[in-house]
This record gives sequence, C-alpha cells and structure tokens, in this order.
Amino acid sequence: MYRLCLLCLFFLAGCVSAPPVHQPVTRPMQPEHLPFVLSGRIAVKHDGNHSSSGVRWMHCAESDEILLFAPLGQTVARIRSDPQGATLDMPLKHYEAKDADGLTQQVLGWRLPLYGLRYWVLALPAPMGAFDIEHNANGQVMLLSQDGWVIRYTRYAAQTSDGLPLRLAMQRDGLEIQLLIDEWEI
Repeated sequence: MYRLCLLCLFFLAGCVSAPPVHQPVTRPMQPEHLPFVLSGRIAVKHDGNHSSSGVRWMHCAESDEILLFAPLGQTVARIRSDPQGATLDMPLKHYEAKDADGLTQQVLGWRLPLYGLRYWVLALPAPMGAFDIEHNANGQVMLLSQDGWVIRYTRYAAQTSDGLPLRLAMQRDGLEIQLLIDEWEI
C-alpha cells in the first residue's frame, strides 16, 4: 500500500511539474459581444509631445476601464466609460464628460476613439461607418482605415487569420498612438 501511494505521488508530481501548453491566442467567434482584458504598453505622440505608460484595459459590453501605469507600476490615471458617461481620475484630480472621446479631448488635448478602438484592437472594423481594409497572405488585417484613423497591424499572437493583434499603430491628424499588447484575456 505504501508503494502504491508513493507511486501515485510520483505521477502526480510529474503532472504538476509538466510545462504548460501554450495555445495560440485567437479571436473567439463573435468577439464584439465578449469581454476582454489586455495588458501592455501605450505610446502617444501629439504636437511634439511624447508620452508612454503601461496600460491595462478591461472591456465589457457596456463599459470600459483603462488603467495607465508609471514605470514602477503605480496607477497614474483611470478612465472609466459607460452609457452614463466617462470619468478620468488622476492623483488629486477628477474629470467627467459624456464620453471618453470628449473627456480625453478636454483633459489631454486629443481624442481617444474608444468606441472604434474596442473593435480595432481585435483587428475588426467598427460596425458603424465606412472602412477600408487590407489583409496579408495569412488573412490577417495589415491596414484598417476608418473614421479618419489609419491603423497598421505589425504583429499577431498567431499566424492565422483569427490571431489577435499584439502590435498596432494608429494615426490621425498629427496624433500617433502605438499599442503593444503583452497579454490578452478573452
């Protein structure tokens, strides 16, 4: 009996120490209806100013929360958006507006296109508005133009047509936003 228990423990220990299997990160079916969380880094260039920070974006069907982090991990800003409006909280400051686009225009001097961005980060056009799209040989989106924005996709998590983007650059009217995604949770 002792040997049987020891043998079972040996096999269980072998299971615990086995390396995890990494599945390619791909878009689920009907991704626009599912929540996601992404973590990474964001860099913004506007009017000769450059800024960058860590980012964690939690998206649900009716709401978004975006956290921006300093290099050592402290939260420097929190943007929340839902049908009732948008807020931006920074240490000792609180701002409100009817939507995230207007809020970022008011506080930062440029518009964060949150409505479109929730689709664009998934390499999808937003359902409202005309768009142009170009694909690479793998069927992945290379270039998406919509609502005056040009979005270039340069890296994906998987080499399949439903792979999730890991690197994208957005440009419009002298504003450039680069997003590098380190982790997706879908």
